[in-house]
Amino acid sequence: MKQNLKTALFAVIVVAITFPLLSAAAQVEGPITLHRRQPSADSIPQLSANSIQIDADTVRANVTITDASGHLAPNLQKKNFRLFEDNVEQKILTFSRKDVPASIGLLFDTSGSMSDKMVASRHALAQFLQNSNPKDEFFLVSFNNRPELKSSFTSDIEQLQERTMSLKPRGRTSLLDAIYFGVAQMKSARYDRHVLLVISDGGDNHSRHDETEVRNLLRESDCQLYGLGIFDAHDASSITEDREGPRLLSELAETTGGHVFQAANLWELLDLSGNLGVELQRRYVIGYKPSDPRPDSRRIKVSLTPFNDWHLMTHARTGYYTPQD
Repeated sequence: MKQNLKTALFAVIVVAITFPLLSAAAQVEGPITLHRRQPSADSIPQLSANSIQIDADTVRANVTITDASGHLAPNLQKKNFRLFEDNVEQKILTFSRKDVPASIGLLFDTSGSMSDKMVASRHALAQFLQNSNPKDEFFLVSFNNRPELKSSFTSDIEQLQERTMSLKPRGRTSLLDAIYFGVAQMKSARYDRHVLLVISDGGDNHSRHDETEVRNLLRESDCQLYGLGIFDAHDASSITEDREGPRLLSELAETTGGHVFQAANLWELLDLSGNLGVELQRRYVIGYKPSDPRPDSRRIKVSLTPFNDWHLMTHARTGYYTPQD
């Protein structure tokens, strides 16, 4: 690996939100007041899933540790981790827990199926923004038949919320195209850490790009994908693509080291939206120098030492690509 080797760190988070039909009272549109969190000196940040960054000869991996209920495990130490590349254990050289700003793309589903879910979608987005790092930057993309950039990178979360108020549902759902488009927007990002958040009600039924293309793009770009939502696989009125939404997101997320959060109801969804913003700031970052430095595709596995009587789960990217000279 050359000293000038650089790979952009992408943390792509895909959040799919499927909402139940709300009561008339819950559908009343009103102003959303945002109170952004202040960074806490006592907070111990951890990763929201896992990304890979190659910096000179050192590979750094972001890792999230949760228990069976999805709660974060923030107090682990370097000795608790083991890391393997292509089944060969690597010596962990660096270990830290950092809260660093990120460049975040917000992909907002405005397809026709979102007609009775727009209010809840805006409130879920507000919860996420309030719990994000105050230095984070965001861009906003809406998507139905095709993705469309609504706001370039900004740290003004009130402006972003205003832009979502003007979005109107219509058309079909180009989820995969939106992810593809979102990754491309990261070329103008300020920060090394990239996050993609999709607010949607299910699967894909109108994309030019297919699942294989997007999966390869995520791998090649070191993208991290997350899912968050309420999915009703037993809804007879939903089409096949929407019923397949959780599967599609779960498989893409697991490939990148992310995972899907599924809420049982709207209120749990709002809680998870806020918690997600906090989780993105709480990560473990471990670094190592590969024993084989040749350019190639690599498989990564992060595990915990045998002390793991707490039944903790490790979320980390399954692999990465090293560029050719």
